Amino acid sequence: MDNMQNLNRSIQCSVFSCKHNNNQQGYCVLDKIVVGTHEPNPTDKQCADCRSFVKKNCCNG
Repeated sequence: MDNMQNLNRSIQCSVFSCKHNNNQQGYCVLDKIVVGTHEPNPTDKQCADCRSFVKKNCCNG
């Protein structure tokens, strides 16, 4: 995947350990993401999770 070509300027992301993050620009390369929660009754932004997160492999991003 060419991260520069697929840059989605509608989704900013600072989670550089995610496979879908473009490290140079700070944006997601996916067309859309899924947002969910790990709480039964979320009340703070810390309760929201990016369900599209995929941990980046150490050597082949």
